[in-house]
Amino acid sequence: MAKTSPYEGRQKDIRKLQMPDIEVWENQYSDRDYVVELAVPEFTCICPKTALPDFALIKVSYKPAKVCLELKSLKMYLVEYRNLGIFHEHLVNKLLDDFVKACHPRWMRVEVIMNPRGGIGTTVIAEYRGKK
Repeated sequence: MAKTSPYEGRQKDIRKLQMPDIEVWENQYSDRDYVVELAVPEFTCICPKTALPDFALIKVSYKPAKVCLELKSLKMYLVEYRNLGIFHEHLVNKLLDDFVKACHPRWMRVEVIMNPRGGIGTTVIAEYRGKK
């Protein structure tokens, strides 16, 4: 019988997973449309099937409304994924949900580009379109 990962089967409640709060700060240019682009080139999480580390580049683009994401707390939030087994598709959607909840942007796009493993590269993209 094949050995299963200790992370397998834990994807059912990923939407309810409690992660650290992401802080925000007041946008002094909330009357203007502009785009903030963030890149996280050294993201890591765990493959829920193999329990091996997954490495990724995360790209976040958003149009701030009243507040902007605070980067130190964002980094601390992302570090929490280092020991978390999560599928790539769940990861991008969880990130988008948590980022939108934190800053309520006009628009946001989260792209996760996973390093290839086993000859397969994966890119997953999710978008949010806020109220105009």
